[in-house]
Amino acid sequence: MNQQVGARAAVFAPVEGRARVDAVVGRIGDAIELGLLADGEQLPGESELAGRLGVSTVTLREALVALRQQGLVTTRRGRGGGSFVSLPELPGGERLRARLSGWSTEELRDLGDHWSALSGTSARLAAERTAPDDLAHLHRSVEELGSAGGAAARSRVYGRFHVELAAAAQSARLTREQVALQREVGALLCLVFDDDAYREEVAERQRGVVRAVQDGAGEAARASAERCVRGAAARLIAVRLAL
Repeated sequence: MNQQVGARAAVFAPVEGRARVDAVVGRIGDAIELGLLADGEQLPGESELAGRLGVSTVTLREALVALRQQGLVTTRRGRGGGSFVSLPELPGGERLRARLSGWSTEELRDLGDHWSALSGTSARLAAERTAPDDLAHLHRSVEELGSAGGAAARSRVYGRFHVELAAAAQSARLTREQVALQREVGALLCLVFDDDAYREEVAERQRGVVRAVQDGAGEAARASAERCVRGAAARLIAVRLAL
């Protein structure tokens, strides 16, 4: 199974819960902010997208209105028209630091524990379930991180790597959990991806995760993924303590 297909399948899977408009907005908005849907990409037509998400066209249209208001989707009329992804700019450094100051160090440690467990389990299952030939998009994310030039791009690619890792575990629930977690913490990671040395350190750690998954070494993949996450969480806590 191609894990990028798996990640996208989770984006367009039927939504759950009663607040369907909010669920659709959250699902599509998360995917856009994480880069699972590319800037400028055309979304499926309204009827097709509503069918794939398991909602009515009325619900979908309300969700698209909300996404347009958030600047995440633009709509073009006429021939060749439709709804297109609009990748937002992440908040500036001062706003991100202000957002981070709302977290206690205990909350950040708890978040790191949850994230570590989620990514570690995903890596172990991916090693058991995914064929080596289906890891091209994980390799691509690692290489993109190695060449990404700004903190915003680096944080998006880093978050996408973990979502694709969950998708490679062939678990829709793990993938949804990872998407939700990245929505919560992803922008804050801009504060730790501000130097090239750390970017390359993280890229090398991710290469280790992919190698272990490719070798089918489940426990090694789990341990590597957990170390990768704990390093990022520790740097985020350090930034919080310095505020």
